Amino acid sequence: METGKRPIGWPLLVALTNGRTRIPDDRLAAAVRDKVVLVTGSSYGIGEATAKRLARAGATVLLVARTADQLEIVAEEIRAAGGKAFAYPANLAEPAAIEAMVAKVLAEHGHVDVLVSNAGKSIRRSVADSYQRFHDIERTNSVNYLGPAKLVLELLPSMRERRSGHIVNVSTAGVRTPPLARWSAYLASKGAFDVWLRCVAQEIRDDGVTASTVYMGLVHTRMSEPTPLLNQMPGLSPAQAADMVCTAVADRPNNITPPLVRPADALGNLFRVPTDLLFRQYFRRTNRPRKDEP
Repeated sequence: METGKRPIGWPLLVALTNGRTRIPDDRLAAAVRDKVVLVTGSSYGIGEATAKRLARAGATVLLVARTADQLEIVAEEIRAAGGKAFAYPANLAEPAAIEAMVAKVLAEHGHVDVLVSNAGKSIRRSVADSYQRFHDIERTNSVNYLGPAKLVLELLPSMRERRSGHIVNVSTAGVRTPPLARWSAYLASKGAFDVWLRCVAQEIRDDGVTASTVYMGLVHTRMSEPTPLLNQMPGLSPAQAADMVCTAVADRPNNITPPLVRPADALGNLFRVPTDLLFRQYFRRTNRPRKDEP
């Protein structure tokens, strides 16, 4: 939706549906100055914006993503602005690549103070269009669940040994709201890592390692761009989303959740049958015949 066509009260609607949190620069600097922060998915979007703000606050930022060239561009921009950034290209869908990357990071920096697990893969596709696409489920799980879990497992030993560390999971509000048709592969994979990390957090807290989850609302990025409906909905910019992630890095809350998600979560469970019926009707109205159908 173009800025000139947005209705009165649009910023309030964005804040209610997606949340808005901005940590003051001085408080962020006090929390991350001279800390080593590893940010996955930092070549574009939320990850890039988060890395740049953390670097401005004095953190040493380790950039992780698949695209080596783009990572180096981001790193150069951070260094040109006076920050410290190092690029570590790695495909998080490959366990061996994660092991090699973490070994190199620990060898060169000694430790990681904060892990921002931001990398993700989104797929919006109906089950009827997925019969021959089991790889959709494999790919979303590799990037959204298995890869992040492997990365945490690789970094946890050094964090627990030092009795210091923080993990930020950039999740989606969709795992806290009633399930929505077409998003099965994506939401299931994000939900899996969410539950896994919450379980792990109970075991590592006494060792000085904490975890926060940001249940991120809609953010207008390259990931959401292919879905026309999302482009018309109220959403955050990458910089606004980065503010929420940086708040989780500095304040270490259990979670950051948009205002309307909590009641939606509660009502969705309380009224599960009518909620499923409502969304089923929505799917029927918006479903288009497949190309191989008459």
